[in-house]
Amino acid sequence: MLDGLAEYGYWGLLLASFLAATVLPFSSEVVFAALIAAGIDIWTGILCATAGNAAGGATCYYLGKLGKTEWLVRWFGIKPEKIDKTIQWLHGKGAVMGFFGFLPAVGDVMLVALGFMRANVPVVMISMTMGKFLRYLLVGFGTERIISWF
Repeated sequence: MLDGLAEYGYWGLLLASFLAATVLPFSSEVVFAALIAAGIDIWTGILCATAGNAAGGATCYYLGKLGKTEWLVRWFGIKPEKIDKTIQWLHGKGAVMGFFGFLPAVGDVMLVALGFMRANVPVVMISMTMGKFLRYLLVGFGTERIISWF
């Protein structure tokens, strides 16, 4: 699957990055590194990977926004008081949580939770995109540096 995406260059990277930011267990960094080794422009790759990953993160956020408190109470047995307490604790932390939305496994959950809590959309999207951009910046130039050693 990775080889097929790498064949499509920047569009493959955009798609791989989108899929990696959703519920699929997928590593867009591998596709990005392969494309860097194949000679793509790193800055264009960083922008494509960031755009795809941010779109996937936004998808997680909006899926969370579809959720209802009643579902947590009914299906998971979580008490409404605990939900309210958690929401109060997380209030004002949307930017920090959004920034770390790039983390494997927990990042997707955090973005879904932010959507569920109806966190401020511009704050979450900007901080999330900044975190994802920083990750791909480090992966891109780190990969280029490693390749230069060989």
